[in-house]
Amino acid sequence: MGKLLRLFWQPIALSTDVKKGDAIPVKVLGDELTLFRGDSGEAHLVAGRCRHRQTLLHTGWVHGDTIRCMYHGWRFDGSGACVERPAEKEAAPPPAAKIAGYPVREYCGLVFAWLGEGEAPEFDLPRKDALEAEGVTIVATKETWKINWFQQIENSLDATHVSFVHRALRVASFGDAVTDAIPELSYAETEAGIEQTARRGAGNVRKSNWTFPNNNHVVVPGLTPADPWIDFVIWMVPADDEHSTRFTLYALKAQDEAQKQRLLQQFEKYGQYNADEHFEELFLQRKGPEEGDVIGLISAQDYIAQRGQGIIADRELEMLGKSDLGVITLRRIFWRELEAVRNGKPTKPWRKRELAQALPTQPGQKNAAAAA
Repeated sequence: MGKLLRLFWQPIALSTDVKKGDAIPVKVLGDELTLFRGDSGEAHLVAGRCRHRQTLLHTGWVHGDTIRCMYHGWRFDGSGACVERPAEKEAAPPPAAKIAGYPVREYCGLVFAWLGEGEAPEFDLPRKDALEAEGVTIVATKETWKINWFQQIENSLDATHVSFVHRALRVASFGDAVTDAIPELSYAETEAGIEQTARRGAGNVRKSNWTFPNNNHVVVPGLTPADPWIDFVIWMVPADDEHSTRFTLYALKAQDEAQKQRLLQQFEKYGQYNADEHFEELFLQRKGPEEGDVIGLISAQDYIAQRGQGIIADRELEMLGKSDLGVITLRRIFWRELEAVRNGKPTKPWRKRELAQALPTQPGQKNAAAAA
């Protein structure tokens, strides 16, 4: 699975996580890495440990657009090449002193990296038209949960869970957009991933676009009934087999500056909720986020359902039904792609959808065009 995921750009941090002149450790796809931002403002990603004595590099210092190990001063550039070994008194370090370095792109407040071998693909599949639309304000958040990443992916293609897991949102901003009606489901594989359609009556049709291998894009109601609907774009990235990080972009299109500032204040107040840090409150005390924290409530609801499956769900014990068509479709696609990788064959040439999708009418929202 790791080899497959390395074929795609993955978010690894918020842009705000690493300030100019700083370095931080990041763990993604089981690898311990060092993310640092040089004096130029450019972000760089290299191996987590020094080539010399394997000390953690993020404990060192940033010099220009290089990072120096705090143990013996070995210095590496953004490509991982060693550019200085002070105690060796040499003209230039040998090529063998190099550590791994990875291509990095920043997009909408997230730092993406490509961790595969060879030349990185074009940075196209992660892009969403809704995130690049005129007048849109982007808010980026992250949470790290102690569960396997694939449980989060499966949840994004399980439209039935909305009727139960998120039913409490009916008393909040979601209103009739969330009902206890069981949806009629359909799934179609696209050039980018899977299009999911959930129909709960003629006036309540909800679509989402899932992009291979670990991204979902759906439009959700605003934080209050008066607010515009929000494009909700989320990546679920494995740190290791038992931990995964949710990187979420919210695209807000406020009607005026006052509404924009109020929305930003809401995200500043509530956008840092991490359900995994409230395990005892959620599971033992049955205590959720504070009243008014719709962002945290959605997170807590999903977390309880998915963590409740176990840190790594035992799928051999499951009993699936017709309503699990999305999960079944997802697993079949992954099995096909994994078989290709195992057999040394090319995977499907996944690419960004070329045409915008017209979202159907949902309660409280008029027809609108959204990114595919």
